[in-house]
Amino acid sequence: MTPLTSPPADLVPAERSGTPAVAGQDSAVPMPAVPALAAPMLTTPMLTTPTLAAPTLAAPTLATPTPTAPTPTLAVPMPVVPALAAPTLATQMLPTPTLATPMLIAGGTVIAPDAVFSPGWVDIRAGRIVGCGAGEPPRKPDFSFPESTLAAGYVDIHTHGGGGSSFNDADSSVAAAQIAATHRAHGTTTLMASLVTAPLDEFERTVAALAGLVEQGLLAGIHLEGPWLSPAHRGAHDEALLRAPDPESIDRIIRAGRGTVRMVTIAPELEGGLAAVRQIVGFGAVAAIGHTDANYDMTRQAIAAGATAGTHVFNAMRQIHHREPGPALALLEDPAVFAELIADGVHLHPAIVRFIIESPSRPVFVTDAMAAAGADEGEYKLGALDVSVSDGQARLADGTIAGSVLTLSEAVRFAVHTAGVPVEVAVRAATQNPADMIGLADRGRLAPGNRADLIVLDAGLQVTATLQSGAWVTPA
Repeated sequence: MTPLTSPPADLVPAERSGTPAVAGQDSAVPMPAVPALAAPMLTTPMLTTPTLAAPTLAAPTLATPTPTAPTPTLAVPMPVVPALAAPTLATQMLPTPTLATPMLIAGGTVIAPDAVFSPGWVDIRAGRIVGCGAGEPPRKPDFSFPESTLAAGYVDIHTHGGGGSSFNDADSSVAAAQIAATHRAHGTTTLMASLVTAPLDEFERTVAALAGLVEQGLLAGIHLEGPWLSPAHRGAHDEALLRAPDPESIDRIIRAGRGTVRMVTIAPELEGGLAAVRQIVGFGAVAAIGHTDANYDMTRQAIAAGATAGTHVFNAMRQIHHREPGPALALLEDPAVFAELIADGVHLHPAIVRFIIESPSRPVFVTDAMAAAGADEGEYKLGALDVSVSDGQARLADGTIAGSVLTLSEAVRFAVHTAGVPVEVAVRAATQNPADMIGLADRGRLAPGNRADLIVLDAGLQVTATLQSGAWVTPA
C-alpha cells in the first residue's frame, strides 16, 4: 500500500491544506488546521484528533483558521510513487494526505448506503468518514472527480488467492501480502482469506498463521471452505480429505483461529451437520450452506438452526428440480440469507446472476479467486489438486471448475454490462452486503464512522483510484 503524490485520473485541481506514522521519521511538523464543516447530509461529531502536516511541496496548501486548542503533532514519511496514468483533466502535484489530514472528496456521483447522490461528496478525517452528502460540498474539495462515481472499497469475503499465491501456501504470510496487494490494485480494500480442504494438522497450522495477519489488520478474517463438505459436490476439493463434521475437529480448527474464523462452509445433510451448524454459530462465525447435496427441507432446517449464507449459490450443490427444489431455492427465497454468487460468465449465466440479484435474499459478489487471479495463465495448485488456467478459466484435469481468476471489479462490470444489473445494486453487492454478512460494521459503506475506504470508478466502471483507511493507494 503506497500513498500517491499526485491526484487520481480525472482530478480537477483544487486548493487543499491517511497513512499512519512510520518509525524512522523523526522530525515533527506543525498541524494544519481544519475549516469548520458546513452541515452535510450525514455527519458524526467531530472529535479532536492528532493531525499531521505534509512537508512543503510544489503544490499550494489551503490556509485554515487557528484551532482553538493546541494538538500534538506526529511525524510521517512522505514516500513518492508514480502518479496515476492518463488523467483526463489537468492535474497538479498536491501534498499527499496523511492519516490525520482532513480530506474532502467530491464526485459526479456518490453511491451512499441508501441513496445515490449526483453530485455528492465524502468528508474524511483521521482515516474515518465524518460526513457524506448530496450536492455541492460544504467547502472547497481537496479532490474532485466530476466525471466519476465514488463508492465504498470492495469487500471480498471468499478469495483463495491471487498474484500467483494461495492462502494455503506453506508461507502464508508472504502469500497473504501478495494476494492482498493483487486484489487491492483492483479496488478491494477488505479481504477475507478462504482455505480449501487440507489435512487437519496442516489446516490447523495455516489457520493459526493467518490469525496473526487478521490481528495485524491485513485480513478481515478466515473462511473455512472444508473439510465438512459433500463428496457428491466436492468441486475442487480433495475427496480423500473430506469428512463428516464432528464437534472435536470443528472446535480444534476454529479455536486455532483465536476468534478470527468468521465463516465456515458446511454440507448440513452430513451426519452431525445440523449440530455442526449450531456449533459454528455458537463460535460467532457464519455458517454457510455449500458443497452440499441437501434437499429443500434439509436446507430450511439448517437455516432454522442458524445458517445465514449460501456459498457460491448454484455451484457445487444439488440443482433445482420441479419436484425437489434443492438448496438454491431455499436459500434464495429467504430475505435473512446472504447468497454468494460468482459473476464471471463461467460459473453462472447472466440470467442466473440477474435472478439471484432480484431474489428476496441479499446478493453477495465473491471472486472465489485462486492463485492465477491477476497473474499469468498456466499450471497452478489449489490445495493438493492440479489446476490448469486458460481462456480465463481455472479447471481440474476432468473439467471441473476450480475457482476463478476474477476480481470484484470485473464482477461488478460483468453484472452491469452483461447481466443488466443496476450500477448501485451491483456495487452494494460487492461492498455493504458482504460486510454485513460477516459482521464488519465499519466497512462497505460511505457512511459516518466507517473506515475511509473509497474507490473512484470511471464511466466504464474501471477502478481509477483507491483510498484505504484515508490514504490513496496505487490503483490497477
